[in-house]
Amino acid sequence: MFAEACAMLKQAEQLQRQFFGPSSGTSSACWEPPVDIFETEREVTVITALPGVRPEAVRAEIEGTTLIVTGVRAIPAAGRGANIVRLEIPYGRFERRIAISSRLRLIGKELENGCLKLIFTKAG
Repeated sequence: MFAEACAMLKQAEQLQRQFFGPSSGTSSACWEPPVDIFETEREVTVITALPGVRPEAVRAEIEGTTLIVTGVRAIPAAGRGANIVRLEIPYGRFERRIAISSRLRLIGKELENGCLKLIFTKAG
């Protein structure tokens, strides 16, 4: 019984860090999605993992030399009103800030298979 209580406390601490821990550059975001960045001679591709996020719930914008991806992942219908046994997938508002070159120009974007793919071309 003591071991179960310790495990539950550990899980509660993880959830608290996950949902209320600090994120880079913002105090209102609950979590940061992971990103992959690929660069070729002519292009830069930024892929942000956003499984379960509806396309209309995502926004990508550039402020100066920072790409900002924001949105919300809602708790699925099965979780509403249910007793949560385990919650490891982050939900709520997310934000990811990525430093980019001012020479990049967005030429393509898509949200497919749970990933936001942004393609930039390198300008002169």
